[in-house]
Amino acid sequence: MELVVRKNELLRELQLFQGIVERKNTIPILANILVEAKGDEVRMLATDLEVALRSRCSATVAKPGALTLPAKKLYEIVKALPETDVRIEQDKAGVRVAAERFDSRMQTLPREDFPTLPEVGSGPSIALPRSAIRQMVAKTQFAITGEDTRFFLNGAKFIMRPGSLTLVATDGHRLALVDVKHALDVDAEVGVILPKKTLLEVGKLVADGDGPVNFSQGENHLFFEVDGRTLISRMIDGQFPAFERVIPKGNDKTIEFDRERLTSAVKRVALLSNERSRAVKLEVAKGKVEVTSSSSEFGEAREQMPVEFDGGTMAISFNAQYMLDFLNVVETDVVSLSLKDEVSQAVMKPVGADGYDYTYVIMPMRI
Repeated sequence: MELVVRKNELLRELQLFQGIVERKNTIPILANILVEAKGDEVRMLATDLEVALRSRCSATVAKPGALTLPAKKLYEIVKALPETDVRIEQDKAGVRVAAERFDSRMQTLPREDFPTLPEVGSGPSIALPRSAIRQMVAKTQFAITGEDTRFFLNGAKFIMRPGSLTLVATDGHRLALVDVKHALDVDAEVGVILPKKTLLEVGKLVADGDGPVNFSQGENHLFFEVDGRTLISRMIDGQFPAFERVIPKGNDKTIEFDRERLTSAVKRVALLSNERSRAVKLEVAKGKVEVTSSSSEFGEAREQMPVEFDGGTMAISFNAQYMLDFLNVVETDVVSLSLKDEVSQAVMKPVGADGYDYTYVIMPMRI
């Protein structure tokens, strides 16, 4: 095989593979990327057997062929090269990667060892709005647990209906739900569980641009096609929790905060919170909310914020990081906190959000 490709085009694709390839795995070939040169392009593929990415970029191909190269090292080498053409050439001694005065030889593993992955089927695909997917992923991905033995919680539930898209994630301590109104070409509800890694990689693919995301479903795999790239994911087969029941309906005390002011207060007060629990307490009274924390090791901190609130006094504690996860992804200037009592779930929402409905349910802590 022999090809020449522009450094910046190759680097852009190789960067997207870095989250796919596992640094530690027991199958050596999974550390490699499959490179196939044919016609006027080079196609690349990487997988960890759960998630895979297929990509391509234009190239001048002198000799078509296929080979595998270590994904991390190839990326590091290409990244370090000047802005020029990169030559990849295979001979009996190995694989040569060269540019200008730089020359290297990399070890390869047999092409035959690389796993075979399904192609996008001929079945129907659903065109999804990229900006909506970008919003939904950013506002839910942090609420997925990565360690739960209940594997269906290691993903987010993605629901497509004729007039809306919904993405919801929960780790048992908090729940993030985004609903976007958008006309979709579906006759009935379609619901799938997206693994956490799949969601993270979809987020990277839709980070820029505004073209559609084409979603389709195979027998055991899900496909997301974005700008000529295809993300392939194994399906999680399980029963996602009935999340509608978790969202409280009777929270009758609502307080509105300046988002930046609340974010700063929680960050500052949390500095002296217990390092394990990260708990901060909100002491609510007429016209004010005081954020406090204390730990036997560090001491205590408090910060008061004026608010418009006429209800009675109450105190409720939350994990500070859980609050900040929500506050850091909301764009509105004002956020609301709805409470019932000291031991029931609270609901945080952006006030005046345009184009989407975002609900964040957070469990209180007992300290």
